Amino acid sequence: MANHLPETMRGQFLESFKRPYTLKSIPLPTPTTAHDILIKVDAASYCHTDYVLAQGQMPGFPKSFPTIGCHEFAGTVVSHSESPSTQATEFQVGDKVGVPGRAFHACGTCFECRGSKDPVSQDDKGYSVYCAHADNNGLSRDGGFAEYAIVDARQVAPIPSGMTAVEAAPLMCAGITIYAALKRCQIQAGDRVGIMGAGGGLGHLGLQYAVKMGFKVLGVDAADAPLKLATSLKTGAIIVDARTEKAADVVQQLGTEDGGKDIGEMGLDAVIILPESQQAFDYGMTLLKTHGKCVIVSFPENGFHISARDVVFRDISIIGSLVGSNRMLREMLDFSAAYGVKAISKAFALDRLNDLVEDYHKGGGGKLVVDMSLRS
Repeated sequence: MANHLPETMRGQFLESFKRPYTLKSIPLPTPTTAHDILIKVDAASYCHTDYVLAQGQMPGFPKSFPTIGCHEFAGTVVSHSESPSTQATEFQVGDKVGVPGRAFHACGTCFECRGSKDPVSQDDKGYSVYCAHADNNGLSRDGGFAEYAIVDARQVAPIPSGMTAVEAAPLMCAGITIYAALKRCQIQAGDRVGIMGAGGGLGHLGLQYAVKMGFKVLGVDAADAPLKLATSLKTGAIIVDARTEKAADVVQQLGTEDGGKDIGEMGLDAVIILPESQQAFDYGMTLLKTHGKCVIVSFPENGFHISARDVVFRDISIIGSLVGSNRMLREMLDFSAAYGVKAISKAFALDRLNDLVEDYHKGGGGKLVVDMSLRS
């Protein structure tokens, strides 16, 4: 297959902040280092971070213009470098792989790469998704909104048999992010977990994962379309409209169901905050039991205001969560395949990426994906 590659490819480029993408052709990239793999992109999913990047709200990113966005995509291996590493030869030409943004060309020698103690982000020594020296596809270097992309063999994962590229792509950021956040909750089957933003891209996947993990699940949202999507999944999770139901009332309802006699034992064991909203954060904190865990995934530009009373008097732990390790990425893909966890998505052709972005701003929930097999 490598002998029949085109000389050029099409890609959607950001050429400056707060501007539409520009579709143009450039020379086909070539694998140059041992870990490099060239893949033909089959599907590329749009993330909220793509919007944040395009708005200039990620200091230091991108490193230069023009740049190709997308850090959650999937494709087919088409070639290696002339002297591939052992990790690269794990993937043969024709293999289907999923690609998260982190971490392209991890240094292999920093504190993280030598072996983090965090079980969620820990990989074998020599590679870490938290490597401070690594690049990230779609952020600091070109990503998946193009027909081909160079990826690091250590960052990718094989796509399970029967899972399509359109199904796999949203799992490369939204899927692994919410899966890792659930792991960071450190709760047991039968415990209660809440997901703020339950009808969004991460949230609706989180509802499915959490239920399949055996948790009692509460999904919260505050917009019609995401609430409709969350309800339509029929996971068995309790879905709450934050506009009409007060958090304190929800706590009382859960306490009654659980037989709780004291306010400290009523509510959730953990909550995951997905929206960049102080109201969502406050609502989620109110839902927690004493000693509960609040896992923050979102990163609003001005941060969150945190009540010291919650932290001190109620012993609430506040934990940040970004992504999981490559090991956890593979675990998440296998879990998704085994339990039928899928993103509700809408597909667009590559040359309709700007239409996809317009659709994103309508706030319909779920995921929006560029399907390379589509033609306008």
